[in-house]
Amino acid sequence: MKNGQQWKDIHGNYIQAHGGCILKYNGIYYWYGEHKGADNCPNSRRVDVIGVSCYISKNLVDWEYKGLVLEAVKDNPESYLHPSKVLERPKVIYNAKTQKFVMWMHMDSADYKLASAGIAIADKPEGPFRLLKVKRPNNQELRDMTLYKDVDDIAYLIYSTDHNNTISIDKLTEDYTDLEGSYTFAMVNQMREAAAVCFHGNKYYMVTSGCTGWKPNSTLYSTSDHIMGSWKLIDNPCEGENYRITFYGQSTYIFEADNRLFLMLDHWNANDLKCSGYSILPIEFDEDGIMHINWCSDWDGI
Repeated sequence: MKNGQQWKDIHGNYIQAHGGCILKYNGIYYWYGEHKGADNCPNSRRVDVIGVSCYISKNLVDWEYKGLVLEAVKDNPESYLHPSKVLERPKVIYNAKTQKFVMWMHMDSADYKLASAGIAIADKPEGPFRLLKVKRPNNQELRDMTLYKDVDDIAYLIYSTDHNNTISIDKLTEDYTDLEGSYTFAMVNQMREAAAVCFHGNKYYMVTSGCTGWKPNSTLYSTSDHIMGSWKLIDNPCEGENYRITFYGQSTYIFEADNRLFLMLDHWNANDLKCSGYSILPIEFDEDGIMHINWCSDWDGI
């Protein structure tokens, strides 16, 4: 795979899994993301909701399309899943206690005033997922979002709120399908979005993007001793050509494979979103715990 470009699945079709995540389950990697395989709406930088795609792989290079695990509801304009609505940034985690796969996503109206989270569950990783509810977490607006499951299996919803001025970190209930009630704010008045979180050594790391619409900008990362503690904004971890604009990409998700951490990027083509590309880049840490993300032109998987 060539980083920064469109990728194809094993059948030669372009992969449609934008703004998504990669989950490993029973030795298989599952890549979930927004299916944007249609033309942009007229005079718009959005595509009608198609649904959430799922691809599977054993090596993170050869991807097989398994279909839509959550589909648009075309015959009901009032449905949150109607094509006229917005579905972005789907993230999936597995709950070992309930043996359910839980998806959270940003769901919105076409004018982005709904600013809510959608929660869906499935019995199998390849779905189908069933939408349970749509709500504003702790009565706060939600836009770009991610999920993070800690080493103790406690999970958190992390999202941009307050018109993208602030990041909120909200603890989920034990079954991951709702909010436990406790939350904290990070990067207040810093205008950050597209959060991706990981743990290394004795610290939590959060990679975020600036808020420049579809245009690339400088990635920054923050650290904290506790997931719901105080976060310190550090620096741009990217290194290499075009590092100041995140290699023309935007942070999507951090996942682990083969005992290493990797950052997924979306390379948005705002005027033709179905042609947006991807990158997966290794994350390194030096002896002082400083994060380094180097550009590499090829993704060879594991």
